[in-house]
Parts: sequence; structure tokens; C-alpha cells
Amino acid sequence: MKIYVWGTGCAAGDLIDMGLAVERVTAFLDSEAHGGFLGRPVLRPEAVDTDGEYLVLVASRRAQEIVRQAAACGIGEDRLLFLRNNWTLTDRNTDYGKARDLLPSSLLASLQTPPRVIRPLSSTPDSPLTERDLEGDYVRVRTLELLCAGLKDVPGAAAELGVYRGGFARCLNALLPERTLYLFDTFEGFDPAEARGEGSGFVEAHRNTSVETVLRLLPHPEQAVVRQGLFPATAQGLEAERFALVSLDADLEESTYAGLGFFLPRMSPGGYVLLHDYLNPKLPGVRRALERYEAEHGRLRAVPLCDVNGTLVISL
Repeated sequence: MKIYVWGTGCAAGDLIDMGLAVERVTAFLDSEAHGGFLGRPVLRPEAVDTDGEYLVLVASRRAQEIVRQAAACGIGEDRLLFLRNNWTLTDRNTDYGKARDLLPSSLLASLQTPPRVIRPLSSTPDSPLTERDLEGDYVRVRTLELLCAGLKDVPGAAAELGVYRGGFARCLNALLPERTLYLFDTFEGFDPAEARGEGSGFVEAHRNTSVETVLRLLPHPEQAVVRQGLFPATAQGLEAERFALVSLDADLEESTYAGLGFFLPRMSPGGYVLLHDYLNPKLPGVRRALERYEAEHGRLRAVPLCDVNGTLVISL
């Protein structure tokens, strides 16, 4: 049987680290296919060989989008096995036939909209967030929208340490379009010394990015300031800067600890630091870094989220 893995990011890397022998993978799939991943070819979805027996392991959170793409490529949904976003909130209304004759189309459309655990902010009906932004981690992104809406009188720039492919940076840039957005990352993967001992799939997945990949996603790239290289060396010259909101998503202990040490003293009152992966059992170094910081500087005011990887919202 041919086995395809749809995705070349962290979930695909996790799949290999969890025990899928990379030699069993016929190819990885990516809509922007280029080169290879973990020594295997990367193909566009339309290149899948649908003759004979095959299975597509979907290692991406973009479930709805991938279902549509797969159908367009002749890949049946029965051939897809979702590793993430395989949960759903069931619609109790199974038949809208009679309603189509009785209700206005706009009302019917709202009734058929998939239910959400957290609704959009009523104060921001024209949200710049897209369905693609929300599909990866709805709770995390909607919480960001709520926090950004409350920063009107809080001065300072925005920043992200650990940008990866730019999905969350896109949300920051969309929600805070008038603020400078500092992007701190190597854009080439982890420091090999710090990542020693991590899974090869996890490490390889984080190499799969670039400055150009991230900037193409941003709706306001002119507001972005790229600081490429190893942190905290890349923060030199910003000692006098002040920040209103920071996404700290460095994954590993030493980089996270360095980020806490640099950003927290420079946060404006009323600002927030979003510590991603705080409750992620696969990345225990994030929590250790916070514990080290609090042991030296005292407890922080913080609230954990029930998002995918347990973000901790630190309030200043």
C-alpha cells in the first residue's frame, strides 16, 4: 500500500518521531511542493497516484481545506486519515429542506454555519481574521483577537520569538496593523546545540521555512522588522524598545528563558506575553523556563488557555 503524508510541518515530523518509518512514506504532500522532506520526495496533492491501494495521513490542522483539495484531486475522503482536527461539534439540525422554503437565505446561512466554542467578538464584526487563520487553533487565535482589541491605550510594538512559517505572525499583523511587528527567528530551524536530543522529525520540520515564506503571508509586511539569527543576540539595539504584545513561541528551554528575560522588563503596563506550549507535554522546557524565571523574579500574573498546546497569557 502506498502511504502519503499530507503536510511537511510539525505534525508530519511528530508522525515520524512517533514511529512511522520514513521509508514507508511514498511521498509527503504540500500545495507548495519543493525539494524533499526527511529524505523523501514532496509532491503536490494532484500528483498522488490513485491507482491501487493507498492511504493519505493528513498531518495538518487544515482539515476542511484539505478535504476540498483532496476531492478536487480525485482523492476520496475514505482515503484520508486525519491526525489532527479530527473532532467536530455535531449539528443537531440534519435536514434544512423545509427551512429553505420558509426562511430568508441570510438567516438560513447563519443557522448552517458550523458551531464554535468561542464566538467572534461582537465589537469587531469586520474581523481581519480568515477561516484559515482560525482552523489551526481557534481558541488561541480568538483569544488573541480579544486581547488585541483591548490594547488601544497600551503603547508599544508587537513581537514574536519563534515565528516558524508565520501563521500566528499573520494574525498579529492583521489584528495590529499600525504597530511595528518584530519577528525573531533563525528562519532556518533550531540552534543544533539547543535542539540536541529532540526528535529528528521535529527538528527537520522547523527547518522548512524562510523569511520570504513568512512575509508573503503578512497582510501588512511593511510593518514587519525581521531579526534573523539566534536570540538574544538578534535583540541588540532594541534595549529601549517597549512592547504591548509578545508571542513567545520558542519551544525550547533556553530560548524561552532568554525571551522571558528580555521581553518582560520591556512590556508596557496593560500588555500581554503569550507563552505558547506552556502545557504541551512534548515541550517540557517551556514550563521549566518559566519556573526558573519566577524563582528569580517572583510569580507572574498569568492565566492558562485551553487551546491546543496550553498557552499561558501573562498580564503586565
